[in-house]
Amino acid sequence: MKKYLALLLAAALFLPQSVRADEGMWLPLLIQKLNYQDMRQAGLKLSAKDLYDVNHGSLKDAIVSFGGFCTGEVISSQGLILTNHHCGFDAIQTHSSVEHNYLDDGFWAMTKEQELPNPGLFVAFLVRMEDVSSQINGQLTPAMTEDERKAAIAKASAGIIKNATENTKYNASVESFYHGNAFYLFVYNTYRDVRLVGAPPSSVGKFGGDTDNWMWPRHTGDFSMFRVYADATGQPAEFSKSNQPLTPKKHLPVSLRGVEDGDFTMVFGYPGRTSRYLSSWGVQQAIDKYNPTVVNIRDVKLKTMKKFMNADKAVEIALASNYAQTANYWKYYIGQTEQLKNNKVGEKKAVLEARFAAWVQQDPGRMAKYGNTLQLLAEAYQESDPAIVGDVYVNEAGLRGPSVPVFALMAVRRVEMMKDPKPDEVAAVSEALKEAGTGFFAEFHAPSDQALMAVLWEMWSKNVTSEQIPSFLTLVEKEHGSFEAWAAKVYSTSVFTDKDRYAQWAVNPSDAALSNDLLAQAVKEIMKMRTASAKARKATNDKKALAYRQWSAAVREMMPEKKWAPDANSTMRMSYGHVGSYQPKDGVTFKHYTTLEGVMQKRDNSNPEFVVPEKLKRLYDAKDYGPYANKDGELPVGFISGNDITGGNSGSPVINARGELVGTAFDGNWEAMSGDIFFETQLQRTISCDIRYVLFIIDKYAGAGHLVQEMTLVK
Repeated sequence: MKKYLALLLAAALFLPQSVRADEGMWLPLLIQKLNYQDMRQAGLKLSAKDLYDVNHGSLKDAIVSFGGFCTGEVISSQGLILTNHHCGFDAIQTHSSVEHNYLDDGFWAMTKEQELPNPGLFVAFLVRMEDVSSQINGQLTPAMTEDERKAAIAKASAGIIKNATENTKYNASVESFYHGNAFYLFVYNTYRDVRLVGAPPSSVGKFGGDTDNWMWPRHTGDFSMFRVYADATGQPAEFSKSNQPLTPKKHLPVSLRGVEDGDFTMVFGYPGRTSRYLSSWGVQQAIDKYNPTVVNIRDVKLKTMKKFMNADKAVEIALASNYAQTANYWKYYIGQTEQLKNNKVGEKKAVLEARFAAWVQQDPGRMAKYGNTLQLLAEAYQESDPAIVGDVYVNEAGLRGPSVPVFALMAVRRVEMMKDPKPDEVAAVSEALKEAGTGFFAEFHAPSDQALMAVLWEMWSKNVTSEQIPSFLTLVEKEHGSFEAWAAKVYSTSVFTDKDRYAQWAVNPSDAALSNDLLAQAVKEIMKMRTASAKARKATNDKKALAYRQWSAAVREMMPEKKWAPDANSTMRMSYGHVGSYQPKDGVTFKHYTTLEGVMQKRDNSNPEFVVPEKLKRLYDAKDYGPYANKDGELPVGFISGNDITGGNSGSPVINARGELVGTAFDGNWEAMSGDIFFETQLQRTISCDIRYVLFIIDKYAGAGHLVQEMTLVK
């Protein structure tokens, strides 16, 4: 107890004395109840129903979950979708070849007939959300084990989902909030005919590359465009030439007025994951174990891939998406670790825990309810610490280092599920495996994948204790001489590393045919190890789940004056804030916007990250900016605002006080990369591409002005 009070006193000096209203990723359903008055005072000009309404078109109807991993916004009455370049990157890469390199050259459909389909890509519109906490919590009791609790939640959720979607084309999910204290239903209308319309060259869409990633000032035109198609009735349909552009319920007007320092901004989107309720023990585990292990593995993965990409343009195109995804979170975890330390996040968490300990001890009822919460958290992290490095290695190096293990695992599991295979079932599984193989081998590059297995699995065997790795890894060097030799044998013999061998096996797939397949046996052993490990740590994981459920309930009870937003979980959220400069350190101030002048200052055509297309340079030299310049004659490129976002918000619209689109969010700033765990009210900034730069690139650079003409422009 004295320790917690000491921490409270010691840390009070560096805690912010007030919390700005722009912290929080809020459920649109609750805007009227929780946020609307604050938003009005901050500058909002719209009504609450303009933001979220089930019966009439509102802002939520112009926002889509883009593929389940990003956000997009509808910007025309013809179903035109704007998102980030890095969100569309996989689709752009899939359509690229050495002859038609849309990554390098960009792509623009000058007619709707030229728009390119993307099998597997979808956009989901939120139809409605509903608080179903009472329905689910009514099925739960304190005496339940964690397994019993999960089963009860799953059963209740299934009934709720069935009632919401029966006799409709909708799909739905029930999601947990506040670590299992609240539950909400989300109903979606999901469209699967989504076509690529336009993308700038990577020298615009990825300008600055890994060097500028997570950094401000930023000069990246990070956008791409797609179109949603529907059947004749406007309902979702698989790709068909007879489908028509969707007429949306709502699309965003596009502002040519731009933004000024202090302007009100909203961001709607689908943020992925935050951990704002993470304990001080969780912060320390991230700093000491999880983050550095991810960084070390991904660093080696990136260097290995880069060697192959630099040697062959076709390979560079094939690996581009995988490389970009790997690099993004490689740098993210470097930055997060640095800022968790710099921003003293662990100490700030300990301050709250100290306040909580004192609060609990003041009341016997609180002691009975929450008296063991901090102890449970401390024990759970102490017990889980020894396994963290091994857990990271099995995922980052073992299963997702090279690309083939996850593919093999999927196929092996599918075959193992055929307990009593009948001809019809075998035929169905065969067709599913063939389809999966077509997609996998279209982007598979065996030489680089083999090199990744050799280097990453050797790292795995050397950096994890023997009891935490599958036994075959300990025998590789003894039986094969080296990991290079082992990987060479795997890739020269396995069913899953050769298109023809796989196709032959998939005709009549069986587990027996894999008995001598080194890769099949390896992934089976990996999964057995993971299953045994999960079983051994079940008590610890259950303890952590209970502790966080108590903790997230307790802090809200302790501080009822604070509006506590739930952690992000890939459901629609809204955040609000203001355009604003900031001071990252003493004597340094970053202004709120950047211009094309900065692109030219960074221009270095000898560096692939800072190449500037010649046409863009000519437009700059002539100052030929059309109607997209600001009042000072500059062409804005990016701006920053104090909105609360995270991964998954990529592509989210930045909307002004009048409901007009002013930019597209794509990144956060380096100094606040601890923000997913603790929101830094003075430092946190969302980095967005100014919509005027988007329009300039479409119109003046690409000559695709017909797309601008589709939009509703506001001057």
